[in-house]
Amino acid sequence: MSGATEALRPDLALVASEIPARARVLDIGCGSGTLLAHLMAEQHCTGTGIEIDHEKVVRAIRRGVPVIELDLDEQLTDFGDGSYDVCVLSRTIQTIQRPAHVLEQMGRIAGHLIVSVPNFGWWGHRLRLLAGSMPKSRELPFEWYDTPNIRHTTLRDLETLFDRLNFRIERRYTYTASGRRLRQLGRGANLLAGAAIYVLRPTSGTPTPG
Repeated sequence: MSGATEALRPDLALVASEIPARARVLDIGCGSGTLLAHLMAEQHCTGTGIEIDHEKVVRAIRRGVPVIELDLDEQLTDFGDGSYDVCVLSRTIQTIQRPAHVLEQMGRIAGHLIVSVPNFGWWGHRLRLLAGSMPKSRELPFEWYDTPNIRHTTLRDLETLFDRLNFRIERRYTYTASGRRLRQLGRGANLLAGAAIYVLRPTSGTPTPG
């Protein structure tokens, strides 16, 4: 399998460490399949990637990664309840039209969710806004006129959504804008973290209507 043992980005390595061996994994917004290729080769997982970018789909297929090209906002309902052990949504939630719907579908599809997201509430973004410019950073590197990101969120707002959807946060990992792990707990992370990774479990409650 070409590229199966390619070194992972630090954030993807952390995501991989949260996934049990031999798990069934649905990687939503899988890109060129780097994470799934690693999981298949090193942790004997099985899985499927979802990606809308055709060029990235082709690269994933060349790696030997099973991948489906579909619309996240509309077609996740095609997957059966509990059909996977783990759903991953890595650096993708800010690019989709219906993030609450996608998260709710993930909770139906799998009992273990991993979500990573850039933090629009990072202090550097706040300063740029005060100076009259749209935020840019390592996690949000695009100009306002060519960005794929359409749903910016702070960690506080995202955690409010998790609560509304009855997702329990089991672990939260936070990073500075330069990619260094933070040990910051509580609300301070909303100011200091450039990005975060959440490990979630759906609970049995009914989500609050949006």
